[in-house]
Amino acid sequence: MDNAKDVEKNILQNPDNQKTIRHEDFVAGISKGMSILECYGSERHRLNISIAAEKTGLTRAAARRHLLTLEYLGYLEFDGHYYYLAPKVLKFSGAYLSGSQLPKICQPLLNLLTTQTSLIFSVMVLDGYEAITIARSAAHQQTDRVNPYGLHLGNRLPAHATSAGKILLAHLEPHEQKQWLEKYPLKGLTKYSCTDNVRFLNILDEIKEQDWCYSSEEHELGVHALAVPIYGPKGNVVAALNIVSPTMRTTKTYLIQQILPLLQETARELRNVI
Repeated sequence: MDNAKDVEKNILQNPDNQKTIRHEDFVAGISKGMSILECYGSERHRLNISIAAEKTGLTRAAARRHLLTLEYLGYLEFDGHYYYLAPKVLKFSGAYLSGSQLPKICQPLLNLLTTQTSLIFSVMVLDGYEAITIARSAAHQQTDRVNPYGLHLGNRLPAHATSAGKILLAHLEPHEQKQWLEKYPLKGLTKYSCTDNVRFLNILDEIKEQDWCYSSEEHELGVHALAVPIYGPKGNVVAALNIVSPTMRTTKTYLIQQILPLLQETARELRNVI
């Protein structure tokens, strides 16, 4: 019994993905360095020592050393006051996009959808609080600018306020949904965003039941979207396929009656080849 307890104490578990590692195998330095890089995002492009220390929980001295090391390695640049990401960080995203099978498989089908409709389609996966675009179609004659919703690869959007994000959350287990809400409290991004946990869980139940999600102006005014799940060979949801459009260009009725069948057909095709 004591041995079992000792083994349990020696195991660390990541609350985000539930993966485990032995304490002696965990490299704290890498973890701290990555926590610095993870401070950067769409709402924070620059860091100084004080901000880095505050956001990561490191001491100012430790934050300074990590920032200097990342600058030395070429992942950060320094303008004399703030540190900001250097192009070298794209090496990782580029390696993922070129090496992962899902984006490659999705791309021709996304392009076909755009050819048929002249609209923009994306494939997204869940990463913590956000849904990330891993594949996106290119509209040859697209003139509408929907900013920043769904315009580029690697775009990260709050999952609770997007059609793709809610599809992905809807297919989590109930206890995982509650854990997600505890870790990421719902934020009101527009007047249409849902910020009530009970109501949000009910919405997720409805989405899972109908197997598609329509979202309007929850993340950005003037934008609505429609998403369906992409199932893997084992019946698990591996990603979401969505369409994003300005409300002035398309109506809810058009998206559901004309575009939803195309999304569902494409998702079925993907399930057969993933």
